[in-house]
Amino acid sequence: MSRTDAILKRLSGLHPKLIDLSLDRILPLLEALGNPHQKLPPVIHVAGTNAKGSTIAYLRAFLEAAGQSVHVYNSPHLVRFNERIRLGGKLVSTPMLDDTLERVEQINAGRNITLFEITTAAAFVLYAEAPADYLLLETGLGGTYDTTNVVQNPLGVVITPVDLDHQGFLGNTIAEIAVNKAGILKRGSKAVIGIQQEEGRAVIDRAAQRLGITPLYQGEEFHGAAQDGRLVYQDEAGLLDLPPPALLGAHQFENAALAIAATRHFGLPVNSDALARGLRNVVWPARMMPLKGKLRDQLGAGAELWLDGGHNVHGARAIAHAIADMNRTRPAPLILIMGMMNNRSPAEFLEPFKEIAQEVVAVAVPGEPNAHTADAIATDARAVGLPASTTTDVEVALAQAARTPNARVLICGSLYLAGDVLARNGTPPD
Repeated sequence: MSRTDAILKRLSGLHPKLIDLSLDRILPLLEALGNPHQKLPPVIHVAGTNAKGSTIAYLRAFLEAAGQSVHVYNSPHLVRFNERIRLGGKLVSTPMLDDTLERVEQINAGRNITLFEITTAAAFVLYAEAPADYLLLETGLGGTYDTTNVVQNPLGVVITPVDLDHQGFLGNTIAEIAVNKAGILKRGSKAVIGIQQEEGRAVIDRAAQRLGITPLYQGEEFHGAAQDGRLVYQDEAGLLDLPPPALLGAHQFENAALAIAATRHFGLPVNSDALARGLRNVVWPARMMPLKGKLRDQLGAGAELWLDGGHNVHGARAIAHAIADMNRTRPAPLILIMGMMNNRSPAEFLEPFKEIAQEVVAVAVPGEPNAHTADAIATDARAVGLPASTTTDVEVALAQAARTPNARVLICGSLYLAGDVLARNGTPPD
């Protein structure tokens, strides 16, 4: 076991629950640490159900193309915990991460706290001690009681589309979930809001009015869409004709437009040339990611291998739409290799694929006791109307998919599965 893994194992034993939404434990710890959350570079805080990570990836790409130094906080990680903390453009080094985690562990002195809370406190220490121009801060879960919501004066707030997810923690309706997400809005901070369903929009409107905020809404104050293979963006400041995003899928045009709106509305020092460079260079692993390397080599010539960690219905629709677009250019039999955690519904995820997938090969997510069994996923796939089989391993599933000539193979259903695949392939995030 590595030093990092040993530290994280100790920290995970400080609270009986993995998730326990509250700010009551982290605030005293931050005070004992000297309130690093009050010493951060200008913060852009991002919440929502889907597209948080993509939006942050675009913002980072735009700012770095403009020569700015950027800290980033994302979760979960895919292969290494270091992926959650980016300091000035580079992943935190393992020695620095370990030293900081142990320093925070010592100051916490065994007090009750969740793993996400204590590791977020360590991230704030790192961000406060390393210089940067901006911090892009992603919520972990929800907003109001999310650990990251200790930041009281962000430069700007972004709320991406809100949908049903994590109902056991955030509520059973779009409105209830939107209440949680809207909790990151702050008086005096600008806000940009992605496309929302009607009931979510109404909740965010009321929260903004109480705080005296006038947000920019996607589809109203700003628009972005694909036109002739380009991204055409427009707001009250004018029209931009930009290259398409490097991230694949029609939904990425909307995600990029949301990030462009935030860049302009928050007054970030990014011109149109930097926007164009950022769109060409943006990277966000395991989101409609074409895989090369040893796993792809297990498929025959003419086959494609794709990886996406989307795991809810909204994400499934976006992936299925992207695949349908590919089929218009090059039709190919679609084989899904799918694993999923047991707090998700395989049937709901697979519904958007029932007209375009040829078969589902179900696997259990390796090393995850809270994952669906392959049999459970296959049963749900058949209930949706998709032929399904089970295997014990992704590489066995690839061997099975290789029997279909010129297949388009998509590994999907879980970020944990995506991380395992990247590790096996020898292509972890940088």
